[in-house]
Amino acid sequence: MMNAHPAESPVQASAPLGVGELAPDFTLVDQYGVDVRLSAVRDLKNAVVVFYPAAFSGICRGELQEIRDGLEDFQDDDIQVFTISCDSMYTLRAWADAEGHFFPLLSDFWPHGEVARRYGVLEEEDGFALRGTFLIDRSGRIVWTEVRGIGEGRDFRAYREALARLRTAGTMP
Repeated sequence: MMNAHPAESPVQASAPLGVGELAPDFTLVDQYGVDVRLSAVRDLKNAVVVFYPAAFSGICRGELQEIRDGLEDFQDDDIQVFTISCDSMYTLRAWADAEGHFFPLLSDFWPHGEVARRYGVLEEEDGFALRGTFLIDRSGRIVWTEVRGIGEGRDFRAYREALARLRTAGTMP
């Protein structure tokens, strides 16, 4: 079941990807300059892809602190978190160092916003990603998603409930 919220900004490349769709693969550089590929976890782990507008911004800081402080819900033997913004690798490294983020902060800087665009969460006019969260099963299918506008913070409870259902059933009902 898709739980989506309309974006506050009407300017998007396309509608966000939905439940049942194959999650587009990507290779992005992390805050340390290392290439990270979504397909590296396919068939091995579930994945959660978390798009956010900008490092060092208020709501994003709170959301990534929640991921950091509750990392067992986002990254373990069963799931891998991928956080993505259109910030440069250098900005993400400075933010990771300042905030203690040791999970992948991926840069969708160039071509600017290409991965966010493929997931349907790029706000084209201003060039940032909306707050899109995509839970992806081992087969690469999106099993739950939520998209919010730039000024609307996420409540990760619905994500945690969807992850619990995925882990219990092995797939979404």
